[in-house]
Amino acid sequence: MAQYEPRLKTRYKSETIEQLIKQFSYGNRMQVPRLVKITVNKGVGEATQNQKLLDGAVDELRRITGQQPIVRRARKSVSNFKLREGMPIGASVTLRGDRMWEFLDRLITLALPRVRDFRGVPDGSFDGRGNYSLGIKEQIIFPEINVDQIERISGLGLTFVTSASSDEEAFALLGELGMPFVRRQSAAA
Repeated sequence: MAQYEPRLKTRYKSETIEQLIKQFSYGNRMQVPRLVKITVNKGVGEATQNQKLLDGAVDELRRITGQQPIVRRARKSVSNFKLREGMPIGASVTLRGDRMWEFLDRLITLALPRVRDFRGVPDGSFDGRGNYSLGIKEQIIFPEINVDQIERISGLGLTFVTSASSDEEAFALLGELGMPFVRRQSAAA
């Protein structure tokens, strides 16, 4: 029996690699940048007063990603925020392999089109080393989240880590995979 392979991973292997080799004139297929991991973070600053909010954030991330999140703790004490070192303040999930490809596929085809007045994701959030960060304002764009069961609407952060050595290569990789980028120049015009 043939093993299941995510749709986007198959597309990467069959189409994207060839496109990037043509665009950047790589010597072989191993030089082509690839998606290494996707990190999904959710900060819950109010968890210092209400532990139930953190439990809700962990449950939401579990539903969205299909993987158990790690509770993140404060590294430093900050008296102005009533925060002590070691207090739980957020949750994160690192996706790799087939789960990563499935999550990216669901993000591009299902979640992002559900954003109100969606015109595309900004192309200016690259870090100079080929990684891309994206902030999502409402977690309810994911179909796994039931709006009636959530305590409050909050955002989350996504980081796409690639093996690309430049932002231009990472932009081309994510664009070929179907990320709906909007150019800043065309958005201003």
